[in-house]
Amino acid sequence: MNILGIDTSCDETAAAVVMDGKKIHSNIISSQINLHQKYGGVVPELASRKHVESINYIVDQAMTEADIAFENLGAIAVTNRPGLIGALLVGVAAAKSLAYAYELPLLGINHIEGHIYANFMVHECLPFPHVCLTVSGGHTLLVEVRAGWSYKILGGTLDDAAGEAYDKVAQYLGLGFPGGPIIDEFANKGNPAAIAFPRPMLDSDNYHFSFSGIKTAVRYFAEKSKASGTLPPIQDVAASFQAAVVDVLVQKTICAAKETNAKGITLTGGVAANSQLRQSMSEAATELGVKVYFPPSNLCTDNGAMIAGVAYHQYQEGLRDGFELNASASGSIL
Repeated sequence: MNILGIDTSCDETAAAVVMDGKKIHSNIISSQINLHQKYGGVVPELASRKHVESINYIVDQAMTEADIAFENLGAIAVTNRPGLIGALLVGVAAAKSLAYAYELPLLGINHIEGHIYANFMVHECLPFPHVCLTVSGGHTLLVEVRAGWSYKILGGTLDDAAGEAYDKVAQYLGLGFPGGPIIDEFANKGNPAAIAFPRPMLDSDNYHFSFSGIKTAVRYFAEKSKASGTLPPIQDVAASFQAAVVDVLVQKTICAAKETNAKGITLTGGVAANSQLRQSMSEAATELGVKVYFPPSNLCTDNGAMIAGVAYHQYQEGLRDGFELNASASGSIL
């Protein structure tokens, strides 16, 4: 069964065709990085307008690359929560139009559940239960994932997501946007012990995160150092910031895995492509005696394939949505 998956939750216009929840026939992602770079972050209204311009072309490209006619699809799936409301509405409107025109079932999918599912598309023996760290520009969430795709949220960010902190720190240091890959590149050439940035909530008795404080700490450090002419090499600042963020993400994930007796750890979302996070998580998991699973880079970022993958399983369970399906800026996976 082939499903067309559409995702317009933030600043990527994405569409993909996936068979039986795993075999990816096409996975087209149109980035808006160039549009938002000069603002140092995603501008919601601009993102929505760009989705309107791009969505038909991206869907057509996905269908052409998959070499499948709309009449041969089994369903249309679309991210309808959570995300930027204007951006989501573009994808939902497109999916509803296609479902109506071709008389296909429609399924609205939770974006975070798509990220959690991404590893399943490339790893044959994903163990259950496992702990999933979903970490991106909009989300930082620890979830216990059980067989049958049931979830227990263990903790989440109380303010800024880790990816957002990366973007802001890159802006403070004059490095550009998006901050994740830029900070990672600079950090790999710096000294992670050069500056003792705080590790927010590292010793808390829960699995929540807070990255607003470390973001502010880097800003004040950079402003004060520049004013006094004592700013260390940018590589050292980037490495020290990244070390603080990774320490928190890894230690909380490992603690959660211990408490839940997890048989594995999965890492997903845009920040899952970060080299230091992957290395540190792998080393810590090895000490714990469990394996870490990562998706390839094209499934770390927002994409339509993960949405179509989740939709296949929901379709098999008999779930459907009507044309009253709407978008929501928020939405729990539970």
